[in-house]
Amino acid sequence: MFAVIKTGGKQYRVAANDVLKIEKIEGQVGDIVEIGQVLAHGEGDNVTFGKPFVDGAAVAAEIVAQGKAKTVIAFKKRRRQNSRRKIGHRQLLTTVRISEILTGGAKPSKKAAAKTEAKAEANDEAKAEKPAAATPLFKAPKGEPDDLTVIKGIGPVAAKDLNEQGITTFAQLAKLTDRDIARIDEAMSFSADQIKDWREQAKELAKK
Repeated sequence: MFAVIKTGGKQYRVAANDVLKIEKIEGQVGDIVEIGQVLAHGEGDNVTFGKPFVDGAAVAAEIVAQGKAKTVIAFKKRRRQNSRRKIGHRQLLTTVRISEILTGGAKPSKKAAAKTEAKAEANDEAKAEKPAAATPLFKAPKGEPDDLTVIKGIGPVAAKDLNEQGITTFAQLAKLTDRDIARIDEAMSFSADQIKDWREQAKELAKK
């Protein structure tokens, strides 16, 4: 039996035990999640189509891993205007294994996998190495913050995310080391190339 699901703005044809990467969904490794947007399901010539979704149908999937896609670079240059813009993006992804295709309002028969002591210890070690989400990566300097949206590639949302991590001024952004950039790349959705481009722009702005 197969199903066609929609998640993250994309459509996938799936069957039980299929493993695929989709745009990030919240959850821990081993959790069972339900994807309720089922466009069609069936087997052979017996296929049910939704309008647009099939009522009472869902797909249960187990989260296998949380991660990021490879960096995608967008480079824009304007002729004879000395204007260049380089933006990098790393999409957050979730790897899932399809457990079962549910119809008629059925609920998943499989519950979230129990974590073993080894997994629990590994998670504790990872938490010890990686800063907690509630703890900023950097200590914000005193004084008035700069408007980071002046930097090309930083919009209001990105500026807010940087501010929450303690990055509030051009001077601070300009002084980021490669090690600092690696920390940001690991903890946030920005790519290393993207942050390096912001650092170079900030160096010029910090001089003013």
